[in-house]
Amino acid sequence: MLKYALIPLLPFAGFLISGLFGKYLKERAASVAIGGVFGAFVFAVWAFIDVVNGTIIDENLYSWISIGNLSVNVGFQIDQLTAVMLMVVTTLSTLIHIYSVGYMHGDKGFARFFAYLELFTFFMLVLVMANNFLLMFVGWEGVGLCSYLLIGFWYEKKSASDAGIKAFVVNRVGDFGFVLGMLLIFVTFGTLDFTDLFAALSGPAASGQIDLMGIQVGVVTLICLLLFVGATGKSAQIPLYVWLPDAMEGPTPVSALIHAATMVTAGVFMVARCAPLFVLSETAMTVVAVIGGVTAFYAATIGLVQNDIKRVIAYSTISQLGYMFLGLGVGAFSAGIFHLTTHAFFKGLLFLASGSVIHALSGEQDMRKMGSLKSKIKITYLVFLIGSLALAGIFPFAGFFSKDEILWSAYNSSSLGRVLWIIGVVGAFMTAFYSFRLIYLTFFGKSRMDHEVEHHVHESPKVMTVPLMILAFFSITIGWIGMPGAIIPHANLFADFLAPVFPHAEHGLGEHHLLEILLMVFSVGVALAGIRLAYGLYVKNPAAPAKFSEKFPGLYQLLLNKYKIDEIYNAIFVEGLVHKTAKFLHTVGDVTIIDGFINGLASSIGKTSEKGRKLQTGFVQEYAFTMGLGLVVLIGLYYVLN
Repeated sequence: MLKYALIPLLPFAGFLISGLFGKYLKERAASVAIGGVFGAFVFAVWAFIDVVNGTIIDENLYSWISIGNLSVNVGFQIDQLTAVMLMVVTTLSTLIHIYSVGYMHGDKGFARFFAYLELFTFFMLVLVMANNFLLMFVGWEGVGLCSYLLIGFWYEKKSASDAGIKAFVVNRVGDFGFVLGMLLIFVTFGTLDFTDLFAALSGPAASGQIDLMGIQVGVVTLICLLLFVGATGKSAQIPLYVWLPDAMEGPTPVSALIHAATMVTAGVFMVARCAPLFVLSETAMTVVAVIGGVTAFYAATIGLVQNDIKRVIAYSTISQLGYMFLGLGVGAFSAGIFHLTTHAFFKGLLFLASGSVIHALSGEQDMRKMGSLKSKIKITYLVFLIGSLALAGIFPFAGFFSKDEILWSAYNSSSLGRVLWIIGVVGAFMTAFYSFRLIYLTFFGKSRMDHEVEHHVHESPKVMTVPLMILAFFSITIGWIGMPGAIIPHANLFADFLAPVFPHAEHGLGEHHLLEILLMVFSVGVALAGIRLAYGLYVKNPAAPAKFSEKFPGLYQLLLNKYKIDEIYNAIFVEGLVHKTAKFLHTVGDVTIIDGFINGLASSIGKTSEKGRKLQTGFVQEYAFTMGLGLVVLIGLYYVLN
């Protein structure tokens, strides 16, 4: 068990060393951090091999909480699903740590940055390895904390500190749903352990009903919906997606690690881990699928017109997470996790490649101030192209296999699934368009760079480009482990590997291989049409986009301003709820109750005491006179009453 415990403990040790001694280690803190996360990768590979050979680990290290009926252990569960996540998290973390050496070189917070990265990796590994909800929640909250620290890493910038606070607060909203879901699980089933919970689902408790404001709701449905609220926060789905685009204020390696490959996939992982629970509720599955499909479409529309290179990729991340939830919602759990895996590599590549562009342009992120970079930073261009082809779903790149498996699963699931398939295909068209709009604006056409910036354009150092090339390799090849059965029967190694985790969750997709192949061809054709449209607008006729925005200014501004959802949330929740509540509490609580009643009462007592104090003159004759007068009054009262 020790070798498995070392997977999260090695990054934690790196965090302690870098955090406590970073002042003395300085840039050598990177070596400590890389050593910790690479060690975790080595032991993760060991665990993966064990799982492939049939060893499933579910062991408790020690008893953590024991209060009444509540008993929670610190323990790890490493099955096929966890093994996949361990490989994704440790591989991406190692490459991003190495890349960060070049990207953060010279930053005054260099050691602190690597300490935060190590702490994040530790919490993410705890999240995916936990064998119960409460320990998972520790990792869940931990990655939220680290996200706040890393987004606001350059805290001197107000925009960065504000973005960190926004991410933290929005995630707390989702986490409240997660906590309620956990409480309801314990009240209903008497356990928070995954194995015990899934075993109890065959009992009578799973069919219970709850009266919710006069409506009878299945207890499992309510649990799933509450857990999914947490997933929408962590994985940036409607309505809690608003934190992720602002999170681009953090350093680019943060965007790659937290907001593309790991943390934002925590909600997807959690829903997949709870597959035996979710499949018992058709309502919950429908909600997951619809929210995922709508988010995929919605975020793609915003990505069409964004000008910040990182924000385009950020909205792409929200959209791709929507595809993952769409897959989970139609019962294709292995397809959703497969897209999580491929997406981690090609989206991590795109974020790091965008960082290479920003590094080459001395911090510039506006694509309108780029252009003609293809020949100046050739390696970055090539890996960016590979990542974009994978994102667009072009065969044979990784995104083709995973995205098309989700679309096929949706098409083949139900009538609602076919509606979601249409939404997904339109989203795929927009994905291809904005991916290559980014390519053409950044690397093609005439140079729009400032003269001083253009004079210093240079390729990134090898410590940055080598991780990019490794990620590009995976973006080309990793999709082949999920080869659709329609192309090569029984060649979907990924789905076969995960089958024991989802034994009853997958929909039978039938033997319609010809239809599946036709839909694949159609999907690729749609993506190529999006690429062709982007080429026509931004290379062949670069004046066309400006004319379109002038012809449809309302639509253009609506998309550019992200449907003004941030402004609406600010008006309703920040200005409306928070500020008005604060004003009410000040007026009623401070002014009326504290200043008015309590302070008024104290003032009255003080004034009464002040007047009463004057009775104490200090003259003996006055005291004697008062005592005599009192005695006369008492004698008089005695005779009157008797």
